[in-house]
Amino acid sequence: MKQLKLGGATVNQTPLDWQSNTTNIINAIEAAKKENIDILCFPELAITSYSCEDLFLSEWLSESAWRELLKIREAVTGLTVCVGIPIRIDGWTYNGVCVISDKKILGITLKQNLARDGVHYEPRWFEPWPPGVIKKIIIGDEAVSVGDLLYNHNDVTFGFEICEDAWRKVRPASVLVQRGVDLIFNPSASHFAMEKSPSRENLVTSSSSVYNCVYGYVNALGNEAGRMIYDGDIMFAQGGKLILRARRLSLKAYELRSCTVDFQQPPAKENILEEDLESKNEEFTQATSLALFDYLRKSKARGFVLSLSGGADSSCCAVLVAEMIRRAGKQLGWKEFCAAFNIDAKHELDATEKLLTCAYQSTENSTEVTLNAAKGLAKSLGATFYNWSVDEEFHSYSKKIEKAIGRPLSWEKDDIALQNIQARSRSPIIWMLANIKQSLLLTTSNRSEGDVGYTTMDGDTSGSLAPVAGVDKPFILQWLKWAEVNLGYAGLSMVNKLQPTAELRPAGESQTDEKDLMPYDLLVRIEKLAIRDRKSPVEIFNILSEDYDAQRLKGYIQKFFRLWSQNQWKRERLAPSFHLDDINVDPRSWCRFPILSANFAQELAALDRS
Repeated sequence: MKQLKLGGATVNQTPLDWQSNTTNIINAIEAAKKENIDILCFPELAITSYSCEDLFLSEWLSESAWRELLKIREAVTGLTVCVGIPIRIDGWTYNGVCVISDKKILGITLKQNLARDGVHYEPRWFEPWPPGVIKKIIIGDEAVSVGDLLYNHNDVTFGFEICEDAWRKVRPASVLVQRGVDLIFNPSASHFAMEKSPSRENLVTSSSSVYNCVYGYVNALGNEAGRMIYDGDIMFAQGGKLILRARRLSLKAYELRSCTVDFQQPPAKENILEEDLESKNEEFTQATSLALFDYLRKSKARGFVLSLSGGADSSCCAVLVAEMIRRAGKQLGWKEFCAAFNIDAKHELDATEKLLTCAYQSTENSTEVTLNAAKGLAKSLGATFYNWSVDEEFHSYSKKIEKAIGRPLSWEKDDIALQNIQARSRSPIIWMLANIKQSLLLTTSNRSEGDVGYTTMDGDTSGSLAPVAGVDKPFILQWLKWAEVNLGYAGLSMVNKLQPTAELRPAGESQTDEKDLMPYDLLVRIEKLAIRDRKSPVEIFNILSEDYDAQRLKGYIQKFFRLWSQNQWKRERLAPSFHLDDINVDPRSWCRFPILSANFAQELAALDRS
């Protein structure tokens, strides 16, 4: 009978961190030996990390990766290991998986289909390998077979689909099965998005059924390089049933999972299935905890600084940092957690005080309600908290410009300027605090605000990381209520009673975000149709017209498209953000739009006529 113990190892890698990357891989190999694993598969481009971007175009990166591979090879005894690596051939870079057995390189399979949609730009860096082609190349002083290869281990024949290969209508798997494979591995670097994992699970189970094989999927792990998060999915299926599924979004350096497979007798039922994340809110919390943990330790910063207004967005950022500390401490152990950030902390509140500094920066338009909300939340989290006024700076700037232009400023004539200078007055001092603390300054803009430019450049956008810029405002509002109850953050009770407002106009005007913009639920619906689904203004109106007053809806659609197109320059300048959902307005990772355009003039005129 053909039985093998199969393993998947996901590793948290970093571009150019050769020592750590190789150590993670070798540690996973040593752990696999102790479990008597026969074949171990790592994720796509595990040696370099998937996120090297234009470095993949260099000769030296692949040469360095090969040197690390030779170190890894020495650890491969008593098992077969499959590890991702970039390979340069005749001046072109290919995305490969090297198979090593007992210190011998058996070959390198090269990726045939390149991801080019959404967050992916693979054709910029890699060449697709033609199906059915095998070549012999010289790397260093070794002759190596590369291309569309098959391998054998104890009479089990196996091959590969590398990430995108499996998502095309014409798949390598179809040919691999005709060539007699028993096992297909899919080493991947598939970015995280909430509610995405079930589609991968369906891919793995259906592939094992359609191709009558064992199908193994191993995904990358962690926030490799800033924006993308990888959830470390490890799944194996046989006969249309999952036989192994690991819990995702681990904060550890690597995770190893294994299962014993009888290739002649599929299991009667599902086998080793670890409990997965139960809700979108839990996915968001765990993914952002992982992203913040990795970003802080990889940036070598000493902590986070946050302008805490008492509103939803900044409160969400504060709670996410606290939750990162709580989860990392539990997953890694307290000693290892403290060592990761070189702090001496006795418990979670103590660590939060050291790693999170918040400041409430008031103006004459701020209220005691938001001050108390901010102060109460910071105290409940254990964060260091400061409170100061920027009225002196605001009035100083205003007097200087009034003298220059020869007239007093007024809310009737200078509304936007007076709002913006309040927000900008807060920026220099909070940056100063971040510099003193050697910490990352968090910005608090959400995706809904990014859509329409409802943010002050060099004001509330000041910062080096935007944790919630990848999610919309309604999601944040409901998550805060969920976190208060389900995560036990009682300090959110005051925040959750407030209506979102910038607090930049005089109190008598009762400023709210939705008055300034439109109802958030409608903004989100327009956003998804316009940006994710690429619908025109008229198409969006026809889809939504049954749910809203026609004239009001037209006005909101026009406002969205006008503000979207006029504010692309702002999105170009936003701090790096995490990709968390099925949409993203960061032009450096998902949605590109011209900075200058005709602002949909013809399309909006057509909407007027409809």
